[in-house]
Amino acid sequence: MDRLKIENLYNLQETIGKDLFEGLTYPWEALPLIGDFIVKLGNTLDPEKFEKRGEDIWIAKSAKVFDSACLTGPLIIDEDAEVRHCAFIRGKVIVGKGATVGNSTELKNSILFNGVQVPHYNYIGDSILGYKSHTGAGSITSNLKSDKSLVTVLLEGKKVETGVKKFGAMIGDNVEVGCNSVLNPGTVIGKKTNVYPLSFVRGYVPANSIYKRLGEVAEKY
Repeated sequence: MDRLKIENLYNLQETIGKDLFEGLTYPWEALPLIGDFIVKLGNTLDPEKFEKRGEDIWIAKSAKVFDSACLTGPLIIDEDAEVRHCAFIRGKVIVGKGATVGNSTELKNSILFNGVQVPHYNYIGDSILGYKSHTGAGSITSNLKSDKSLVTVLLEGKKVETGVKKFGAMIGDNVEVGCNSVLNPGTVIGKKTNVYPLSFVRGYVPANSIYKRLGEVAEKY
């Protein structure tokens, strides 16, 4: 269970939302709290650095947001981030410093740490992406089970109860997810892991490993 803990997946100094995780043990515990936290944090942001646009939307003045992007609050877009053409942000989202949200990418109830890249046709829902993690073109998080039951995390053949109905993926720092991969509900990927393109991922994937297409996991050399 220790491998699923927040401190083993994320460097909390690499997100403006670090206080959200205070007192929590596992990252999915933050999912129901994101919206209210953003509103509270947004109202404290320096107006010299952030501009409030619309209801509960704060955008850093150094961020680049294309006019065609659709933005819904609560939302914070941190400094030097880029939100590209036709991105769709549905609310309850933090886009980290220097992060990239690409063409036709959709975000909902998620936190992108600093330097995250979701640059091409991605869906990120009810998920937390760690520092400098990257999702290849067309890769998505699936955040709801087909039977609508509560999500569990599969760890070494045992199911870990999360208590939440919507849970996409907890992606650790410096993770690379290959193009057109699907991260199924309850996926947790440890730090510095690579996921092959076209992968179908569920459960826990260890840190510093390579996840291959048929679920084979190998240690990095």
